[in-house]
Amino acid sequence: MWVADGWKDYEVLDCSEGEKLERWGKYKLLRPDPQVIWSTEKNKSLWGKLNAHYHRSAKGGGEWEFFDLPEQWEISYKDLNFNLKPFSFKHTGLFPEQAVNWDWMRDKLTAAMEAEPERSFKVLNLFAYTGGATAACAKAGAVEAAKRNGGAAGRRETAADGRTVPTMDSRISVTHVDASKGMVGWAKENAVLSGLAEAPVRYIVDDCKKFVEREIRRESFYDAIIMDPPSYGRGPKGEIWKLEESLYPFVELCTKVLTKKPVFLLINSYTTGLQPAVLSYMLNTLVAKHFGGTVRAEEIGLPVTASGLVLPCGASGRWEA
Repeated sequence: MWVADGWKDYEVLDCSEGEKLERWGKYKLLRPDPQVIWSTEKNKSLWGKLNAHYHRSAKGGGEWEFFDLPEQWEISYKDLNFNLKPFSFKHTGLFPEQAVNWDWMRDKLTAAMEAEPERSFKVLNLFAYTGGATAACAKAGAVEAAKRNGGAAGRRETAADGRTVPTMDSRISVTHVDASKGMVGWAKENAVLSGLAEAPVRYIVDDCKKFVEREIRRESFYDAIIMDPPSYGRGPKGEIWKLEESLYPFVELCTKVLTKKPVFLLINSYTTGLQPAVLSYMLNTLVAKHFGGTVRAEEIGLPVTASGLVLPCGASGRWEA
């Protein structure tokens, strides 16, 4: 299992009876988690004084109960910063377990830049949500640019209308695609908080499948692809997305926008029935067969402070050159 154990601003304090107790910065939240099927003793001092509690409804969905929680607050992961706010279906705008993938992506891109100092890299982030992976990849480029330029990652360019505008001298550009305008706006806020306002990030509000199809026609290629597809959804014209049926042809489609020398492709899944072995088989069949490289797939998880155990939080499949 790949464990996101590098957090300082977040931790799973404990989990029992279908719920996980979390610390997000200085705020304590209690939220449902379907993986927590056990019932263990709760330390009263630890489980007391909540800032918010999301109650699951027997009819589906649920609602927040707030005690002392701001409408929005910030937390950090290493050199990345994120806006948080409680919204529908228990979410806060961030999946902290993904930090283990952010670190991996940054390592791969940093190594690629070191191996090929004259090459630039394009990253495609699909179903990109609030942009954790987008910020991680863009930050890898920003850090390298600062090292290359003696501490300054930025430069100034002349726009078409004659204005001088700031931009970031980065060898990594990111295309961020999500069908939700609100999530894309949130991702932009997170980029600004992380010092990436001038980073070469293109934000696209679109259906991911239709966007990839257009990129194929435009012969636009990417060196790395990240995807975090939903278990179920509907497209703009009512098209049904069911992960078990749609993922394989979608990954096959995405391989057509990979460059001849790609760096990585990552798939993340929260669908219970999609085991790591399935992701591994799919990546071997569709990606490694044509590009070589290696494939690994594992569960991802978060350490639990009270027990010392690890809470499983989905699975990820990684192909790398």
